[in-house]
Amino acid sequence: MKESFIALMGAIGATVGAFFGGWDLGLSTLVIAMALDYITGLIVAGVFKRSGKTQSGALESNAGFKGLCKKAVMLFIVLLGHRLDLTMGTTIVKDAVVFGFIANEAISIIENAGLMGIPVGDTIKNAIDVLGKRGDKK
Repeated sequence: MKESFIALMGAIGATVGAFFGGWDLGLSTLVIAMALDYITGLIVAGVFKRSGKTQSGALESNAGFKGLCKKAVMLFIVLLGHRLDLTMGTTIVKDAVVFGFIANEAISIIENAGLMGIPVGDTIKNAIDVLGKRGDKK
């Protein structure tokens, strides 16, 4: 039973990876950034009650669901970028989309940290700027 489950999960993972052109470092970073953004958003709303997504600033299931839907559509756009790359014989579109979304998620994480009262240094802000510009160039 355990081996069957592991084999099934491996097959699903391989299929998903194939759809996205392989599970590379950029895609891994994007998924991690998405998870961190969602978690920090939950903390801002649930603990600090400072979310801009709800009138009260508190945690609300509808706002959380909207956030998850947005992240799913972001992954669909990465998938579309990969398919466009296959059509054109390049890797530029997917990479640009991934870099742009990583920069967007990083900015959101920093905003969430600010809402929690955590000071964020210029070094990380500059790194995000560079990443965003790299995505724009591609």
